[in-house]
Amino acid sequence: MIDDRLAEFFYKLDRSLFLDDDLKPCAGLDRPLPIGCGQTISQPSLVLDMTRALALDKNCRVLEIGTGSGYQTAFLAEFAGSVYTVELIAELSAKAEDRLRSLGYANVFFKVGDGSLGWREHAPYDRVIVTAAAGALPEELAGQLAAGGKMIVPVGPRGMQLLKAVIRLEDGTLGEETLYPVTFVEMKGRYGWNDG
Repeated sequence: MIDDRLAEFFYKLDRSLFLDDDLKPCAGLDRPLPIGCGQTISQPSLVLDMTRALALDKNCRVLEIGTGSGYQTAFLAEFAGSVYTVELIAELSAKAEDRLRSLGYANVFFKVGDGSLGWREHAPYDRVIVTAAAGALPEELAGQLAAGGKMIVPVGPRGMQLLKAVIRLEDGTLGEETLYPVTFVEMKGRYGWNDG
């Protein structure tokens, strides 16, 4: 059962590996924490829940928007076939790559750039996960979903968003389900709050 293996991995993975030294003592708290450059690492329970919502398997090609600390990326790498992760801030991307390589993940591919544009060269993706809040549903990312693919994305204004599951139906149209309220940092680029 994927849920059993996911729960086991959740308790096994040391979140402190994804935090700077002064914050390592806070790793066990179920809350977001700063990782520098105005960004945060999500609370562990949300990372677990978003990963579960993706319904991953080893055949999945995943696009992650917002590498951040690499903590969510580790979950994706553990349960998907390949992960293409895009981070706007080069410093965070480099640190996340070092962490994930040291953990033995060779199925993660890193890009520094505007995540709102996705990573078209490797599309389509079976799954897309967005770890920054968009002011509106990012059309470019939805356009990189394979038929039958699923995207998990927080959408809404500053302070409170709705976590949405977006499905690319076999006829090419999109289905959408609202999961629950969340709060994320802003997606930069076209779909940020100031631009959306």
